[in-house]
Amino acid sequence: MMGADKQGKVYEKYVKIGIFVVADVIVTVLVSVLSLMLRFDISYEHIPVQYIEAIWKFMPYNIILVIITFSVFKLYSSIWSFAGETEVINIILANIAITLFMAFGYIIMGVWMPRSYYIIYPLLLSAFTLASRFSYRWLRHVKRKHGRKDSVTVNTMIIGAGNAGQAIIKEITSSKYLNKKIRCIIDDNPYKKGKYIDGYKIIGNRECIVEAARKYAIDEIIIAIPSASKKVIKELLDICKETDAKLKTLPGIYQLINEEVSVAKLRDVEIEDLLGRESIKVDLNHIMQYIYGKVVMVTGGGGSIGSELCRQIASHGAKQLIIVDIYENNAYDIQQELKHDYPELDLQVLIASVRNTHRISGLIKKYRPEIVFHAAAHKHVPLMEDSPNEAIKNNVFGTLKTATAAGEYGVKRFVLISTDKAVNPTNIMGASKRMCEMIIQMLNHKYDTEFVAVRFGNVLGSNGSVIPLFKKQIEQGGPVLVTHPDIIRYFMTIPEAVSLVLQAGAYAKGGEIFILDMGEPVKILDLAKNLIRLSGYKVGRDIKIEFSGLRPGEKLYEELLMDEEGLQDTENKLIHIGKPIDFDEEEFIIQLEELKKISQKDSEEIKQKVKEIVPTYKVDEH
Repeated sequence: MMGADKQGKVYEKYVKIGIFVVADVIVTVLVSVLSLMLRFDISYEHIPVQYIEAIWKFMPYNIILVIITFSVFKLYSSIWSFAGETEVINIILANIAITLFMAFGYIIMGVWMPRSYYIIYPLLLSAFTLASRFSYRWLRHVKRKHGRKDSVTVNTMIIGAGNAGQAIIKEITSSKYLNKKIRCIIDDNPYKKGKYIDGYKIIGNRECIVEAARKYAIDEIIIAIPSASKKVIKELLDICKETDAKLKTLPGIYQLINEEVSVAKLRDVEIEDLLGRESIKVDLNHIMQYIYGKVVMVTGGGGSIGSELCRQIASHGAKQLIIVDIYENNAYDIQQELKHDYPELDLQVLIASVRNTHRISGLIKKYRPEIVFHAAAHKHVPLMEDSPNEAIKNNVFGTLKTATAAGEYGVKRFVLISTDKAVNPTNIMGASKRMCEMIIQMLNHKYDTEFVAVRFGNVLGSNGSVIPLFKKQIEQGGPVLVTHPDIIRYFMTIPEAVSLVLQAGAYAKGGEIFILDMGEPVKILDLAKNLIRLSGYKVGRDIKIEFSGLRPGEKLYEELLMDEEGLQDTENKLIHIGKPIDFDEEEFIIQLEELKKISQKDSEEIKQKVKEIVPTYKVDEH
C-alpha cells in the first residue's frame, strides 16, 4: 500500500510539472506575439513581416530557452501552495535572463527587434507566468475549501500578525489536511488594524478578543507571538480564558530562528504559562565548574528531581556519575537516556536503599564521590501520614546513614534536597525533612564535609504533582477535586528547581539551608479553573470543581522560612540562606536513637516522638 501511495505521489508530481511546461509553452507563444502587437498599435497586420518571420523562426529555440531557464531557477520544483517573495523574485530574474539570451539569439540571426520589445516581453512573460503559478495556488485553495464541506470546521482566531502569525496563516490556508478556518486576526500594533494577511482582516487589538470570539463563534485561539514575554502571554491568556475557545501557542522565539514555525509546532497552553513570570535562567556553565572532573553521586537519581540533576551533571563534564535508586524501573530509564545522550560518560547505576547502612556505606567507600546530592526520599504527604514509620525510616535514617558515610569517607560536599513543608510542619513528611535538615546541620560540625540543604516548594510536572492529576480528571470528564477553596502553593518547574539546587551547591560553605525564591504563591482553585478553561471547557457547566477537604497533614499554605530564621542574600537574588536554628545536638542524638527504636517497632507513638524532636510540628490528632 505504501509503495502504491509513493508511486501515486511521484505520478502526481510529474503531471503537475507537465501542466506547467505546457502552460509555459503557450505563454511563450502568446507573449512573443503580443509583445510585438503592443508595439504596433495592438494590430497583427501592422507588424512588419521581418519581425513576424523572426519570432516564428526563433520560437522553438525560445521555448527550449524558457523551459531550461525556468528549470534552473527551480520554477518547476517549487511548492506553489506555499509560494512567496522568493518564488516571485525567481520568476522575474528568470525572465530577465531569458530576454537577454533571446536578444543575443536575434542578433546572431541578424534581426534587430524594436528596443521596446525587450522591455514589453519580460514584463508580459513575468505577468503571465505569475498568473499561471498563482492561479494553480488559488485553484488548490478553492478545491481544499470545497473538499472540507463535509468535515467539522474549527473557527480560528490568530493573535499576532508578525512573521510567526503569517507562517501559521499560510499553512492553515494552504493545507488540505487542516480543518481550521481563520475568521479574524488580532494584533496590538495600531498601524496593522484594518489591514489584511492572505485575505484575512486584522480587526483590532487584544480588547477585541472576547467580543470577536462571540461574533465569529471562535473554537480555537492560536497565540503566534513566540517573542512575547511570559508577562504578555499571561495577560493575553487571562483575556482568552474568558472565551469558550481552546488555546494553543508557539513554544518560543527559537522556533522563528530555526524556521520551525508550523501548525505542528503549536502546543496546548500549559498551566505554567499562567504563572506570569519568566523562567528562571541560571548560567550553569559558569557555576558548574565545581562539578567538572568530579565523581558525583545522586541518591534517588531516578526520581523527578534526581533524574534532572543527573542530566545536568552529565552535561557538565563530571568525571563519573553514580546513580543510586531503590526503584529499578526509574533507574533503568535514566540509565538508558544518559547512555544514549552521553556515551562517553562514566556512568554507574546501582540499585540500593539508603536505609541499608552496609550497602550505602559500601558504595560511598568504593566509589569515593566528591559530591553527593541526596534526593532519595518518600515525599507524598497523605501516604506518609498513613505510614509514618516508613517516612522516618527512609527520610530521617536514610539521610543519617548516607550523610554519615559521606562524612566518614571524605565526601567534599553533601547537598540535601529539602522542602518548604519542613517549615512549621503539619505532616510527618515535612517533619521528617526538618529532622534531615537538623542532621546535616549537626554533621557539618563533626566532619570536614560541607553539608547543606536546599529547600523549595512544589515542582510542576514532578511525580504526583497536582497538574497531571487535574489533567487526568479533566480528560475523564471531571469533577476536578480541590481540597480547599483557599489552599495556595508555591510552584517551580523541574529544570528551574534543579538549576538552583546546583547553583546553591556551588555556594555551599557548610551548614547552610538554602531557600529558593519561588515567586508569588498560586491559588490551587485558580489553577484548576484555568486548566479547565484552557482545555476548552466551561467551569461548572462542562467540568465541575468539587472540594474534597484538606487531607491529613495538609496545610492551607506553605512557608519557605521559619520565623526564627533570618535571610541572607547570595550572588543569585533567587537563592537565600536561612540562618541556622540552634539546638542541643547531644540531646538530638539521644532522641534519634529513641526514634529509631520506635520506628523499627512500627509504633503508633511515632508522631508524638517526632513532636518532641521538632517542636514546631503540629500533630494531626484525627
